[in-house]
Amino acid sequence: MTTAAPLRPNPRPQPARAGRYSADPPQSPLAGEARRWSMRLPVSWPVTALFVLYPLWWALGLPSFIFAILAVPMAFQLYRRGNVRVPPGFGFWLILLAWVVLSGLMLGITAPNTLAPSGSGRYIGWGIRVMNYTALTVTMLYVLNLSERELPRKRLLKLFGFMAVITVVGGYVGALFPQLKFVAPLNYILPSAIAKEPFVNRLMHVEVAQVQEVLAGEASSPRPAAPFEYTNTWGENMAILLIWFIVGWVILGRGPRRLTGYLVVAAAIFPIVYSLNRGLWIGLVVGAVYVALRLALRGRVVVLVGLALATGLIGVAVLASPLGNLLNERMANGHSDDIRTTLSNGAVEAANHSPVLGYGGNRALIGSNRSIAIGKSADCKQCGNRELGSNGQLWNMLTGQGWVGAFCYSAFFLWCLWRFRHDHTPIGIAGSLVLILMLFFQFLYGALNTTLAYGLISVALLARNDIQLRALRREARLAAVQTPIPHALSERRSR
Repeated sequence: MTTAAPLRPNPRPQPARAGRYSADPPQSPLAGEARRWSMRLPVSWPVTALFVLYPLWWALGLPSFIFAILAVPMAFQLYRRGNVRVPPGFGFWLILLAWVVLSGLMLGITAPNTLAPSGSGRYIGWGIRVMNYTALTVTMLYVLNLSERELPRKRLLKLFGFMAVITVVGGYVGALFPQLKFVAPLNYILPSAIAKEPFVNRLMHVEVAQVQEVLAGEASSPRPAAPFEYTNTWGENMAILLIWFIVGWVILGRGPRRLTGYLVVAAAIFPIVYSLNRGLWIGLVVGAVYVALRLALRGRVVVLVGLALATGLIGVAVLASPLGNLLNERMANGHSDDIRTTLSNGAVEAANHSPVLGYGGNRALIGSNRSIAIGKSADCKQCGNRELGSNGQLWNMLTGQGWVGAFCYSAFFLWCLWRFRHDHTPIGIAGSLVLILMLFFQFLYGALNTTLAYGLISVALLARNDIQLRALRREARLAAVQTPIPHALSERRSR
C-alpha cells in the first residue's frame, strides 16, 4: 500500500489483460462502435449507485446495509488493482478498525452505572458496526484509487450536489408532511430475531420526520429527517453536502447552473431553520468563519466582502421572517442539555474504567439524568435508561472503544486536515472544512453511517486533488527547467 502523498512517478504502461480498456489495442471503427454500445457498467458504478439510488435504499430500509453491499464489488476491484493507495494518517484508521473488532471481547462486561448486558442484540449490533466500519473504509480507498478518467472529481462533486438537493427536498417533505411513515419492504424479508432488535426495528419503520417535544408551549415539533434515519443525521449531512454543493454549483458553476445553485441554497434555509437543529446552525457559522479566514489569509478581499454581504443578507432575511421567532425560541429551549451532559459524563466514566478497549458498544444507564430511581416502566416507556454513546460519535467511541479508539478517530481527521492545509483550491478549502465539521459534530451527533461515509469520501477527494496539484507543480518545474534551452539557441542563431 502507498499513501496518497507524496506523488510517485507513474509506472510505465504495462500490457493489460483483455477487457481492460485502459490499455486495449487500437480497434477498428466498427469494433469501437460495438464497444460503445456494450452493456458493461463503468468502473465507478458502485459510487454512482451509492449516491443516485440512495433515496431508494432509504425507502427499502437499507441505509445501514447498502454500504456493505456495495463495498463487495469495490473490494473486488481494489483486489484486482493490486497496489492500493491509502490516505495520509491511515495507520490511525487501521488501529481504530482493529479496536472496533477487539472491543467485542468486552460485550459481556458491565460498565459503571449501567444495566448488565444481556441477550444477543449486543452481538448483532457489534457485528453491524464492524461491517459498516469496514465497508466505509473500503469505500474511501475505492474512491481514492479511481483515476480521474474513471471518476472525475467534478463528477464526484455532482454526486455530492445531487444528494444535497435530495436532502433539501427531504427537509421540505419532513416539515410539511411530518406524519408520513411506512414499513420498509426489507422488514418482511429479515429473520424475526434480527428484525425485532431495536436498532434494526427503527430502520425498518421509515419516517420522514421525528416529532419531538422541543419548544416550550408546544406539545410536539416536527423535525425533518428524510432521507436519513434521524433528524440529527439530516442536520450534519445537510451541512457537509451543502458545502460540496456550493463548490460544484456556485463556485465552479457557470450561467444557469450557478443561478440554480443560488436558488437551491436559498431554498435550503427553510428546512435548516425548521429542523430546530442547533448543531447544524453552529456548524454553518463555523463554516462561514473558516472560509472567511482562509480567504483573508489569501488576500481575496473582494470574495470575502461578497461572502460577508451574502451571509448578512441571509441572516437579516431569516430574522425578519417567521423563521426568526422559531430560531430564537429554539436557542432559548435547550431541553436536551441536561441529558447530553449526563450521557457525556457517563461515557467519560466508562472510558476511565476501561480505557483500552471500552465496552464494545453503547450501554443503557441505570435510571435517568434526574435520578437513578427514574427508569423505564409500563407507565412511562420514555423515562430513563438512555444509552451511553448515543449523544455523539466521540462519546460513542469512548464507551465502545475507550480512549484509544476515540483518540485514533480524531487523530485521523486531524492528520488529514494538517496534511492538506496548503491546498487553497475550492476543493481543498471545502474538504478541509468538512474535516473540521467532522471533528465538531463528533461532540453532538453519531457519524455512522452516511455522515462518516461522506467524511471519508471527502478525505479521498482531498487526496486525489492533492495528487493532481502535485502533478501540475511537477510539470511546471520541468517546463521551467527546459524552457531556457531553446530560448538560448534562438538568441545565438539571431546573432
